[in-house]
Amino acid sequence: MDVLQLMDEWGPEKVVCVSDRRTGMKGVLVIDNTARGMGKGGTRMSPSVTVAEIARLARVMTWKWAGVDLFFGGAKAGIVFDPTSPDKEAALRAFARKLSNEVPREYVLGLDMGLTERDAAIVQDELSDRGAMMGAPAQLGGLPYDELGVTGFGVAEVADELMLLPGKRVAIQGFGAVGAAAAKRFAELGAVVVAISSVHGTLVDADGLDVARLLKLREESGDLAVKEYGTVRELGAELRVPCDVLVPAALQDVIDADLAQELDTTLVIEGANLPTSVGAQEVLAARGITVVPDFIANAGGVVAAAFGMDARYSPFPVNPATVLDAVSAKLRANAANVLVEARNRGTTPHVAARELAQERVLDAMKLKGRVA
Repeated sequence: MDVLQLMDEWGPEKVVCVSDRRTGMKGVLVIDNTARGMGKGGTRMSPSVTVAEIARLARVMTWKWAGVDLFFGGAKAGIVFDPTSPDKEAALRAFARKLSNEVPREYVLGLDMGLTERDAAIVQDELSDRGAMMGAPAQLGGLPYDELGVTGFGVAEVADELMLLPGKRVAIQGFGAVGAAAAKRFAELGAVVVAISSVHGTLVDADGLDVARLLKLREESGDLAVKEYGTVRELGAELRVPCDVLVPAALQDVIDADLAQELDTTLVIEGANLPTSVGAQEVLAARGITVVPDFIANAGGVVAAAFGMDARYSPFPVNPATVLDAVSAKLRANAANVLVEARNRGTTPHVAARELAQERVLDAMKLKGRVA
């Protein structure tokens, strides 16, 4: 593809592609917009990573940081490699070395699909820099996002702000780090989780699933937990289950305009990045179904990352309770504000949230003389 075609008035400012002959690793870093601060965003590893995908996600990070009004810029990185390969560590080390000019001066890596807390420790070791990657294990002074479940926690907090959750029915697509943490927090807040899915199928129980049992099975069996729990239905059933709150927390582009006509819910909280199409958002708005945009609802990770960035060279560990309190307060306030703005502007929450974020980024670009 022609990388120049990715560039518009916002960015990206820099696209760096790297490769390593010995491991076969290929990778890309996209720094989208740094008007409000240095580039910060997750790093994913998958055999199917593309430059366009990473550029799209880097743009989401630009709006996400601006949406929560924290001062970092949008960026994202991707490694074209199989995360289950026995050569994963060698590929990860090669990727870090190849980007040593940019990391950590212009971009700090973070955890995303295919990478773990141990991988963060490996990158820190390879570059001899604690500040090179966020999400390292607590034993190394890091803030373990997945262990805390900050993104899923924030998703449930947003739902509770907009709809008092005790007794409400919740359906969750995805039982990874975000979906599992969301299920746990929804249960703690008194909601009834009626559907959960993983790549192995969908569990549905109108009377409510046993979330504690499911979480225990996940610790033992990973994505297979749904099959260990009971009889599964086809994938996609979780999106059509009657519920009060629907949480797409798996992949992007899962709800299009046609599927949006079938949803039987009151509130959609986007746990995954880019799960709904523009057409779907318009259909849902016309049907009176509220959708909280991804870069508002799943921003718990960036709030936690901000704490991690602030403390990355400190000998003192971050207090997890402080992080969770901040995630709750920040995301609840932002979600409520975006819905008010959507009503005032006569548009969808996605458009209103993006306009708010763009206004903040544009102000920073003007102040720095990047635009007239």
